[in-house]
Amino acid sequence: MDAFDPNLVFAPVVMAGGVGSRLWPLSRASFPKQYQVLVGNPAGHTMLQQTFARLQGLKLVHNQLVCNQDHRFLAAEQLRSAGENAHIVLEPMGRNTAPAVIIAALRLQAEGCDAPMLVLSADHAIADEQSFKQALVQAQKLASLGHIVTLGITPSFACTGYGYIGCGEQVTDGSGFLVERFVEKPDAATAQTYLDSGDYLWNSGMFVVKPSVLLAQANIHCASLLQTCKQVVAGATKDLDFVRLPADLFGQCEDISLDYAIMERTDKAVVVPVSCGWSDVGDLNALWQTNAKDANNNVVSGDVAALQSSQCLIKAEHRLVAALGVENLAIVETKDAVLVANLASSQAVKDLVGLLKGRGELEHQREVYRPWGSYDSVDSGPNYQVKRISVNPGARLSLQRHQFRAEHWVVVEGTAKVHVDGIDHLLNANDSIYIPVGAVHCLANDTDRPLHLVEVQSGSYLGEDDIERLEDLYGRAPASAKS
Repeated sequence: MDAFDPNLVFAPVVMAGGVGSRLWPLSRASFPKQYQVLVGNPAGHTMLQQTFARLQGLKLVHNQLVCNQDHRFLAAEQLRSAGENAHIVLEPMGRNTAPAVIIAALRLQAEGCDAPMLVLSADHAIADEQSFKQALVQAQKLASLGHIVTLGITPSFACTGYGYIGCGEQVTDGSGFLVERFVEKPDAATAQTYLDSGDYLWNSGMFVVKPSVLLAQANIHCASLLQTCKQVVAGATKDLDFVRLPADLFGQCEDISLDYAIMERTDKAVVVPVSCGWSDVGDLNALWQTNAKDANNNVVSGDVAALQSSQCLIKAEHRLVAALGVENLAIVETKDAVLVANLASSQAVKDLVGLLKGRGELEHQREVYRPWGSYDSVDSGPNYQVKRISVNPGARLSLQRHQFRAEHWVVVEGTAKVHVDGIDHLLNANDSIYIPVGAVHCLANDTDRPLHLVEVQSGSYLGEDDIERLEDLYGRAPASAKS
């Protein structure tokens, strides 16, 4: 790729608020797809980490990551471990893309920055990063002239799972087209018509636009939303390394996409075509298409044995999965759920998820991530629960106590520093300790190696909200255990 003009500056806005319900049971509300390694890459990066990594070589200012407040520590840890930096803006609830982008633009304006925003989703895959960056160069130049630029993907098949952009007249320098129309996901016949015409591109949801231009258009086309967003930004607070948006004001924002709020109404919309091996990895079929195949056209990961089977996606996370004589299936095994679906029905997984409303497997995986590490609930019954706890190097849990349960900890690997009612204990592998009901206690890993232990809880109530935090490194005391 040619050297970049040093004047081509981008202000990235990476949106990581989606749930990815069509990828259930892999993607769930507590651990959505953008925080997982779903698309093969040599570095083993999650989709969020890949999104930032592919921007290397660009001149970036005021990086922003917008995510759900429940994922704040997960997002921060993934950025830290990948050596990336960004202002992490926390949404109290989902409100689609328009409020997120407008708020990001207002924050840049407050910093005196009018460099074109590069608005990206954290859950997209791009195979040809050089073509992607070359398209960004064209988009940045058009954005600097006052256009709102979207990247349109040259379609490779008649996809019914993507929206489309109809191209109008070519812009003056030939690098893009005026947007003639936006089209919702079409049926198969219409999608084929779009593909045959050569006048339509897939709508990627990626944008390049100067904050001043976006805000001027917002004032014309969605003035009420803009005013609410201004109040949200004025009420935002700093919390550790995060920017918290006030829930009462943010909840008043209209739940609307940037396409509906501005792009379909503005006369500033321009599309730059790009063919870069893009996918939004929106369903299991897209996941199969995006990843490398074996000799039988299968995508497999984990402990999988497949015989006389072809064109399947088979993912095993916890145990052996064996497939015999099957074709065109998605078989996904996790610790607490198994899905078997025809790949052609992948879009309907969202409908299946609707049938599961109210079930814990819909929202949470068995392994739960915390700022200090994670825990896995391996067994439970009347008045007892068993967890496998992993504590990251240098991390510690809050100083806390429980009103209804006692705990027994057994160290499996590593060294634990345990504080119980004013007394410190150092535990190595095979050591154990008892935490009585009501005892003030804390668990820490002061080493540079992971700590693993088994926790056995016993008592009349074992809910996660039976945690009274007295001190906490992560700003959660006093607060609900679910924060």
